[in-house]
Amino acid sequence: MFHKPAFLNDINKFLNLKKNGVYIDCTFGCGGHSKVILNSLGFNGKLYAFDLDLESFNLGSKFNDSRFEIIHDNFVMIKDYVKNKLLLGKIDGVLFDLGLSSHQLDNPNRGFSFKKDGFLDMRMNQKTGITAKYWLNKASEFDICTVLKNFGEEIFAKKIARKIVSCRKINPICTTFSLSNLVKSVINSKKHFKHKATRTFQAIRIYINNELISLKKSLELSYSILAPKGRLVVISFHSLEDRIVKYFIRSKSDTNYHLLSDLPLTYKKIKFLYSSKMINLGKFKPSIEEVKNNNRIRSAILRVAEKK
Repeated sequence: MFHKPAFLNDINKFLNLKKNGVYIDCTFGCGGHSKVILNSLGFNGKLYAFDLDLESFNLGSKFNDSRFEIIHDNFVMIKDYVKNKLLLGKIDGVLFDLGLSSHQLDNPNRGFSFKKDGFLDMRMNQKTGITAKYWLNKASEFDICTVLKNFGEEIFAKKIARKIVSCRKINPICTTFSLSNLVKSVINSKKHFKHKATRTFQAIRIYINNELISLKKSLELSYSILAPKGRLVVISFHSLEDRIVKYFIRSKSDTNYHLLSDLPLTYKKIKFLYSSKMINLGKFKPSIEEVKNNNRIRSAILRVAEKK
């Protein structure tokens, strides 16, 4: 299936793209956003892209464009790469699209989707780290419950964790369907608007890939590499990610955000607090037309901020 990212037609507007600017696509995926950016860049423009996924890296490596470079690494390494390129404080825009690519969702052996039966892997980088299968069959009931609750906001976390531990004593949980069916057998509520296994799969994937910690670190690092007037653009797909992005932008742009955190306040502290570092340019959702053409982006939220 062809992967069409969210906000594809508007990404240059949100990045405030300059013909000869320097940009970073932190989540290359299938290259949709990168292609749009490159199509609008001038001869002296430059685009760097990151992706942990080997398939995405191999796809990006086929781009025959001297203005483009792809890096097979976690975007948490963004500052190190920029520093090596002598570009600290010179980046005109950083883009994060935190959704999964179609090649990840549609390949059953990646283990990301409960819609097709396949091996429970869930690693972004299949060359390193533990698989979801390994973790599910080794973790304690308490740890599984904690992950489902914290990273999936799953109200049935305790019941699901108990069922997992009970079932794996008979047969190891190795496939997406075995996990999905297990979750469905536990959740009796008819109030679920999404598939009953959605939150469980989300939680395990986030845990296996350490996604939220990487995001928090990377947002701060992105701010440090941006040029004045440089843009930070983040597309998220669930409340946990969006909350992190929202509070990060608020912490840089809202002068009153930390006002009561360190009393009494010195003059220097007050001066620092009232000199905001970013301009919050807002929160955006896909248009009705976009969602109609690509239902997978219905939950997408884009936030954009500009460094002062």
